[in-house]
Amino acid sequence: MQDDAARTRLQDQLTRALPDIVILWCDAEHPVDEMIAQAMRSSPTLLIACGGDGTINVVATAVVGTEIVLGVLPGGTLNHFAKDLGIPTDLEQAVLVLAHGTPRLVDVGTVNDHIFLNNAGLGLYPEIVRRREAHQRRGIAKWPAATISAIRALLRYRELGIRLRTRTTTLLRRTPALFVGNNEYSNHDSLKPSRDSLTSGKLSVFIPRARGRMQLLWFTLRALVGNVRDDAGFELLLLERFTTEAKHSLAHVSIDGEVVKLHTPLEFASRPGALRVMAPVAAEVPADATGDTHTTTSG
Repeated sequence: MQDDAARTRLQDQLTRALPDIVILWCDAEHPVDEMIAQAMRSSPTLLIACGGDGTINVVATAVVGTEIVLGVLPGGTLNHFAKDLGIPTDLEQAVLVLAHGTPRLVDVGTVNDHIFLNNAGLGLYPEIVRRREAHQRRGIAKWPAATISAIRALLRYRELGIRLRTRTTTLLRRTPALFVGNNEYSNHDSLKPSRDSLTSGKLSVFIPRARGRMQLLWFTLRALVGNVRDDAGFELLLLERFTTEAKHSLAHVSIDGEVVKLHTPLEFASRPGALRVMAPVAAEVPADATGDTHTTTSG
């Protein structure tokens, strides 16, 4: 959050709702990893992240598998995780969830030693994200940069040869992309993707069948907003864990919108109930009792 007035307004809202809060702002001189490490030294019971899905992922990585509760303030463009938790996109309303919500247990997905709250991808999708980030660094706005990147990546794309192994079977596929969701994305007739559950303990694995460039363009633009669904354009698998093998020793993988380079083979798995998160009282995920909360925020 770069706007000083917006920061001041959010800080006032947080301190009114949570009087014992400690607020740490991230910027170029104080990166998010540094602020998280500082916050963790105070042994918080609630660690709040304000930002987009990538920022939320970084903070979630610090607290996953612990007793610390993750607080989410949606401050990005898409805010998939917050929306699927039922957290309002209006920050003032989201602050009230932090003060009056209920700690819940939700699943995370993992690929090698990285977690993802929403999705991970191989092939065409991370290539588009990498190109988009390069355009943004040159001053182009996010969505024009994404569109330009999608078109240019499609002109040069190559299909992946993937061997996907589960405990019981091996699948061989040639595909331009592999998209893995944390839980199942709903098959609703809507341009807004969503998940009905964050606690099924499953990964949804989408393998596009598209071969023509226009079909692939439609797939990648949908994937950029997380909108992959079970339809004729995809093969869908629901798995608890699987391994992908490829001919290269390193692979670019998109994780909640950020691209990392990982060694292959890639081990994907669901970690059921691994993350405690503050959610609205009416959220339909299993509740988990916690003690009194001392609050720290990063973002």
